[in-house]
Amino acid sequence: MTDGLILPPGAGRPVGNSGMTLKLGEETSGLWSVFETVVQPGFDVGAHFHHEAEELFYILDGELDLLAFNPSVRTEGDWQAWESASGDKVARGTTGSLMHVPAGCAHAFANPGTTPARMLFLVAPAGHENYLRELADLLAAGGPPDPSAISELRARHDIHQLTPLRGGGGPGGPRP
Repeated sequence: MTDGLILPPGAGRPVGNSGMTLKLGEETSGLWSVFETVVQPGFDVGAHFHHEAEELFYILDGELDLLAFNPSVRTEGDWQAWESASGDKVARGTTGSLMHVPAGCAHAFANPGTTPARMLFLVAPAGHENYLRELADLLAAGGPPDPSAISELRARHDIHQLTPLRGGGGPGGPRP
């Protein structure tokens, strides 16, 4: 039998300057990775999907636009106007809102407001922190990041980008 883990407020490992703090990852759990994330105004992760990963987003503070469906028509560039075959549209999530994303489902989040939002972000299976660390390394190399290196990294980690990321490479600050 193994012991559990208790983290006090503010504890965890920062993921570069992304505004994300790893709370639990594959070193502790093979089932999921858990992050506390600050999402800056104007950040848009861009619509994407994963063949294998399942995700859960819980808004702790603030507002985020949320997408969790495959669109009936996928337009280039902007997921905000997408609609599902059953009529679902992008939702405005506020404090206490939860978004579950099964594997294969297109999803995105963006902060349309003027103040940062905070969310708890879970990914199953564990290991998403490896992608984030590798991305931070690419971005810290100096100069503009190599788009082909970022595309290769995303493909290797089962991240299939459908619309562009805007406002940076991570929720916490300007990156590609």
